[in-house]
Amino acid sequence: MQQNPIISLKNVHKSFGGVSVLNGVDFDLQKGSVHALVGQNGAGKSTMMKILTGVYTCDSGAIYIDGSKVKMNSYSDAVSHGISLIFQELSLIPTLTVAENIFLNREILEGPFLDKKSMERKAHELLQSLDIDVDVHSRVEDLDVGVCQMIEIAKALSVNAKVLILDEPTASLSEKETAHLFTLINSLKQRGVSMIYISHRMDEVFEISDRITVMRDGRYIKTLNTADTNVDEIISLMLGHDTRCVYTRSSGERGDVVLDVQHLTVGDAVQDVSFQVRAGSVVGLSGLAGCGYETILKVLFGLQGFDGGTITLAGEVISPASPLDAMKKNIAMVPSDRRDTGLMTEWSIAHNIAQSVLRMTSRKGLIRHKDNRRIAEEYIQQLNVVCTSPENTVIELSGGNQQKVLLAKWLATNPKLLILDDPTRGIDVGAKQEIYQLIDRITRQGFAVVLTSSEIDELTAYFHSRLRESQPEAALPRQVESLVSELIDRAKGLTGTERVILRYYAEGYAVKDISGLLFISVGTVKGHNSHIYSKLGVDSYDSLKAYLDVLRRCERLEELLQGGGK
Repeated sequence: MQQNPIISLKNVHKSFGGVSVLNGVDFDLQKGSVHALVGQNGAGKSTMMKILTGVYTCDSGAIYIDGSKVKMNSYSDAVSHGISLIFQELSLIPTLTVAENIFLNREILEGPFLDKKSMERKAHELLQSLDIDVDVHSRVEDLDVGVCQMIEIAKALSVNAKVLILDEPTASLSEKETAHLFTLINSLKQRGVSMIYISHRMDEVFEISDRITVMRDGRYIKTLNTADTNVDEIISLMLGHDTRCVYTRSSGERGDVVLDVQHLTVGDAVQDVSFQVRAGSVVGLSGLAGCGYETILKVLFGLQGFDGGTITLAGEVISPASPLDAMKKNIAMVPSDRRDTGLMTEWSIAHNIAQSVLRMTSRKGLIRHKDNRRIAEEYIQQLNVVCTSPENTVIELSGGNQQKVLLAKWLATNPKLLILDDPTRGIDVGAKQEIYQLIDRITRQGFAVVLTSSEIDELTAYFHSRLRESQPEAALPRQVESLVSELIDRAKGLTGTERVILRYYAEGYAVKDISGLLFISVGTVKGHNSHIYSKLGVDSYDSLKAYLDVLRRCERLEELLQGGGK
């Protein structure tokens, strides 16, 4: 029998200026569970959480905590009911110590004076109980962002929070920091803490959550047990249509060879790699962690030299000595990290786009602002950037629209070769669809594109139709064949249990099924998953499924399942 939910939202409505943002939303959170909340930008997730935490009040509907109806008129009301929001943008004070941040506005006093020793002792005890190894005397500004995330959670728990709302908690975390966070989340579940997990990263949602609620256009769509669904179903619910529509490609004529890479060698990172890119076509590069495709991009854009082979661009043998040299040769590269290396987020859209075309819009050292604005307006319209003006700062835009500005910045240079490094990183599935539609439009205009993705399932989906048309089912390019062999070799490191779980996945069983078959908990299965991913060099369950599918089609699946031929 299912327990009563710790939190319930019933038929919640909210409008701003006559525009409906939430329309009859329902939501239940069970005690000691992780409940993922997913949906595109604008689906209503943030508004619903702000209502739950007292930032907004709902127009109609009700909030129940432990079965009792409550009013949330302020964030302090939420805290008093044991609800804490862990913000995506951390709210710690950088110049204060860890202990001072944990007890901020709740300082322990001894008479009229601060009792620093007591605060430090209690902060240490709290962090130790959560297995967080950090000196309570350290200033926050000296700590990594992953540690700061842990301190935010510890701070919330110090006021006896029984519900944590985690809003895109891994957005700025490394893979190692994310793994540490997930360990902490699983530990908190065992203690009875309930969590709402908001993320667009489907691999994380499926790894950490127990249930998933989908929202779309301000409406509640459906709640599913994580073990009973899959990524395709969730994305279909988010978009309102079949996931096959996300990665559609138009057929078009391919032109002459624009880029010809032959026998490229870069130390131990890249050995004898050859490929061609034609006008009006996309060549995808992906692979296991450390396989070398990142190095190829650096070489093409002049960020790194190479030891052997040739690079020919539009019939000319080149060797870019720097990014500026690459740009002069009409090579453009859209970096994967739009915030740190791609855009100046505090600048306007127009100024960001103008950065790459100053050579074309300047005369005798003078910047022609009218030309820059005209170019910005053209690309805002072409790429459907949602904004009110070219003077809007980039930081005001959603992740998907920021990515469009980054694309516009480099498309404005009219490059012969466009390199797109993980262009859908950090954006929701709806924005991903738009980006891939833009890539499709770009190639139809005759651009030659090199596309990389850290999510091999995404890249596979994008190229799937073309691959089926162009080659037999079992045929693989030489580079892909090399990746397959590497994956099989890495399988030698799997334990017996890990190999059994891998076989079950290959046979189509879900996490819940495997838990029952092996008489172990779902959490234990997920723990084994992390080891399998690490040993095989994949970053998600979907990536693993993509590789399993490739191995099945080329009749080498059994080699993997036997542990590299063991």
